[in-house]
Amino acid sequence: MSESAEKPEVFQLPAEDPVVAPARNRRAAAQRVREARDRLTSTSGTRPAFDHELIRQYAQTRLSASFVIMLLVIVTGALFGFWIDPITAAVWTVAMLCIHAVVISGCKRFMHEPVSPQTTRSWHRRFVILDLFYGLGWTSILVHPLGLTTVSNTLLMFLMLLVVAVSSMLAASLPIAALAATVPVTCAIALNFALGGTLDGYVLAALTVAAEACFALLSHRLHSTTLATLEARAEKDALIGELEQSKAISDEARHRAEAANVAKSRFLAQMSHELRTPLNAILGFSEVMKSEIFGGHAVPVYKDYSGDIHNSGVHLLNLINEILDLSRIEAGRYELNEEAISLVHVVSDCHHLLKLRASSRGITIHEVFEQDMPRLWGDERAVRQVVLNLLSNSIKFTPQGGEIWLKVGWTASGGQYLSVKDTGSGIPEEEIPIVLASFGQGSNSIKSAEQGAGLGLPIAKSLVDMHGGTFTLKSKLRIGTEVIVTFPPERVMSALAPMADEAPLQPILVETDERKRARSKPIMNAGTGL
Repeated sequence: MSESAEKPEVFQLPAEDPVVAPARNRRAAAQRVREARDRLTSTSGTRPAFDHELIRQYAQTRLSASFVIMLLVIVTGALFGFWIDPITAAVWTVAMLCIHAVVISGCKRFMHEPVSPQTTRSWHRRFVILDLFYGLGWTSILVHPLGLTTVSNTLLMFLMLLVVAVSSMLAASLPIAALAATVPVTCAIALNFALGGTLDGYVLAALTVAAEACFALLSHRLHSTTLATLEARAEKDALIGELEQSKAISDEARHRAEAANVAKSRFLAQMSHELRTPLNAILGFSEVMKSEIFGGHAVPVYKDYSGDIHNSGVHLLNLINEILDLSRIEAGRYELNEEAISLVHVVSDCHHLLKLRASSRGITIHEVFEQDMPRLWGDERAVRQVVLNLLSNSIKFTPQGGEIWLKVGWTASGGQYLSVKDTGSGIPEEEIPIVLASFGQGSNSIKSAEQGAGLGLPIAKSLVDMHGGTFTLKSKLRIGTEVIVTFPPERVMSALAPMADEAPLQPILVETDERKRARSKPIMNAGTGL
């Protein structure tokens, strides 16, 4: 077996960015430290802000159920007045109402106090103590020191379950307070049942403990649900804050970009005026010198220098025009002057304009046009610029003796397309996004003697996009390049259908003067002669 077959193939994950990883680790470490500090300073193992919210929900629940608790205490006191001393039942009722009033007063005071960790811890202890007194108060009436022989165990069990259920629900936000309010009642009732010494008593005692465990678990689940809701709300608020901060940063960046774009547009407009004015003079005088209008040069080399100056000026003027066109397109200020144009006619004109340049390089251009194609609704100048840019690139990067095909035809969806295909050096696949970007140049362009600014393809693509078309570039290295531009069917001006035959014309009766006079005479009655 070969060495490659003996070694198993190992898939490696892409390496993490060395700049992003330390920042992410620092954020994670800071979050862990913050959570550990919050757990140490919290009364419930959560964030201090959550402790305050939990106590706030406890206070709100107590306030909303105040009337129900008062009614339960009064009904219980009145019911037990039939089995024990009425005065004792009344004293218990008043005492329980006082405890309830203190709890309600404390809840109201807590709702109006400012938020601070010290206040939260202080009120947490107060509410636990008040709930403990509340539970002891219910224990004193359910398990009377003198004994309630006339009260059945079933009634005691029912009252105990009612008290434990209500207390667990009210204090679910504070599990310790819920236990302080229910454990004394449960322990006293269970002990009372167990001391009876009967099998039914033992069973009821076990059921009492099981009920306490069940309600404690339910209270814990409610607390966990409330805490999860608070955490979700805190995360939502944090995300909203981050989104607002990101939006503010993006708005500021957008304003800076818009200001930079305005400054760029002003700069380009000013520079275009400042450059074109002397450039036109350079082009004019260099052409005069090259043509020797005012006489021949004493030194023939000066004529060649004049030609070089004129060619360089033309190249610079074309570059300025391309930059201005691209800036207008990017700023959305390039307006299309749309009209009915013939795509075949535009491509044919561009071929004639560049035919001499292609012939000088020994390049053959083939035309493959479909006949009788309808006109296209678009900007003739923009379409002409697209064709000139594509054809110029093909001529520039096609070696001597190469071939170029110009095609115009129908698309499958009913639109029109033009294609420029050459047998040039081609573009590597990984460089296609580069050449389609502004000022992007491929490796073949850099090696070429006729380097450009890298704006031809981006301008052509932008102009095609403004027409709602598609720009597709296909290329294979050392085989050639093909650029396909399609225009949507909405821009094809199809011929109108012939008009349907109308109904035959009816003869038009012309009313003569005699007929008018006869019609205007009154009709006489034959019988009366009137």
